Amino acid sequence: MSFQLTVLKVLAGQPAGRASVAELRHAVEILMNSGRDWTDRMKRLAEHAPDLNIFSAKLVLRDVEGWEITEDGRRFLSTLETAVAVRRQSPRSLAAPASSEPVERSEDAAKKPDLPRGRGRRPRHRRERDRPNRRAV
Repeated sequence: MSFQLTVLKVLAGQPAGRASVAELRHAVEILMNSGRDWTDRMKRLAEHAPDLNIFSAKLVLRDVEGWEITEDGRRFLSTLETAVAVRRQSPRSLAAPASSEPVERSEDAAKKPDLPRGRGRRPRHRRERDRPNRRAV
């Protein structure tokens, strides 16, 4: 049903929420062929509305001039996008503070850059004087 969700998105993006069939077909074709980002986004939305029928649910109206998204269609789309956005947020770590107050950091911790461990901490090995350079032939 990602095609129907694409139709909803296109109509919601129109100034009056309305488009002719030709305009709609053109916009949907561009979006459906635009790459994996759009396809994946619509699949995520479709997971939350597997049996969607935009016409029987009265989310889109059809007439001789074209198609138009209804207010129910706009609310449905907004609710669906919010649900997907909330689901994609990573759960808060158990170690994270529960309050909304910022975590205090010491000035020293803020100034030190995070260096990879083990790098720059080992002593450098020097070549013995009577041992030839490996690269020399």
